[in-house]
Amino acid sequence: MARTTKRGKTGKKVAKKAAKKRAGSRTTKPAKTTAGAFSTTRARMAAMAAVPDTGPVTLEEARALAHVSQPSMAARAVRKEVAPPISPAAIGAEREKLKAEQRTERARRISEYRATMMVMKRRGARGPRAAAFDASGGPPAAAADGSFDPLQILAEGDSWFDYPVPFFGGGIIPRLEHRLGVPILNLAKAGDEVRYMLGVEERAVLVENLTNGSPAGGPWDVLLFSGGGNDIVGNPMALWVDDWNPAVPPVGHIKKPRFDAALELVRAGYEDLIALRDQLSPHTMLVFQGYDFALPDGRGICGFGPWLKPTFDLRKFPTLAAGQAVVKVMLQQFAAMLTSLSGPTVTFINGQGTLSPQPGSWDNELHPEKAGFEKFADLFQAKLKVLFPNRVA
Repeated sequence: MARTTKRGKTGKKVAKKAAKKRAGSRTTKPAKTTAGAFSTTRARMAAMAAVPDTGPVTLEEARALAHVSQPSMAARAVRKEVAPPISPAAIGAEREKLKAEQRTERARRISEYRATMMVMKRRGARGPRAAAFDASGGPPAAAADGSFDPLQILAEGDSWFDYPVPFFGGGIIPRLEHRLGVPILNLAKAGDEVRYMLGVEERAVLVENLTNGSPAGGPWDVLLFSGGGNDIVGNPMALWVDDWNPAVPPVGHIKKPRFDAALELVRAGYEDLIALRDQLSPHTMLVFQGYDFALPDGRGICGFGPWLKPTFDLRKFPTLAAGQAVVKVMLQQFAAMLTSLSGPTVTFINGQGTLSPQPGSWDNELHPEKAGFEKFADLFQAKLKVLFPNRVA
């Protein structure tokens, strides 16, 4: 019995060793880090090493300390994939997949905004360049160490705020961040419409952010909002643009009752946004923007669009200039609507006429070239400096 037990123990030891050996042979070795990953790590370590141990930090330094790496535009690019066979189930699954991706992206942006702003609040914010923070041109309205009180800015909108084209540099918001030297929580999505931004699902996100304030603590100073362009372009535009008639002025080619109805729906969204702000975060400034005069020349981007020319082709407009004139009238009416909503705590940036009405100024029918987005970022910076003279360079 004792011999059997001994043999049994010995057998167990042998089996255990064999199993361990087999497991070791099956264990997957850590994958080798790619050259790109090494490069990214080295760049991040170098950025962190360059940050002073104490004192205020710039936006780039704060992001390095917070271990925030900006996603590549290629990774965030609008993409069209081969669609699965069309069926209600496939459409539903794709819609749920898109919603999940949007939630993940929103959570990432919130997390990285919070981490970066917390660093800047803890260390102090230092501007991107030496500049006077006093609108009167006097001495900088900053502390002795060069720090300033960073604005807490929330942005919601469409592709003018979030332009996910590879290697383009984004829309207005990332360019504005560099000018202000502070992070902006950008919840905008390319292609979004006001009727969805203020609909049930996206309204809940706005309500949550206005109620809770900045993820880094404290209320939002500003909510930047860009919306309405996608509501009045695209296939439905054929409903309020009339057939070409050389005897009729541009405004006469717009079916007024129909276009007014479309514009009124956009206005309703803006009115609800103002009401939500008044109720949930009354000290938050609202800043709206008007689109420049889009160019209906048939150019799209990344397989999307065109959004304007098909309507003018359908309505037999003979020239680009003829369509341009009608688009200009529609956007002027849109700007007039936003102007009517302006007040002490609601600011409208009317950038119409900023860009040249030539193809070289536009990346496609609806979006400016890089230099155009830079000009609009300048407009936002100038307006925020008026609203917050001691906190904007």
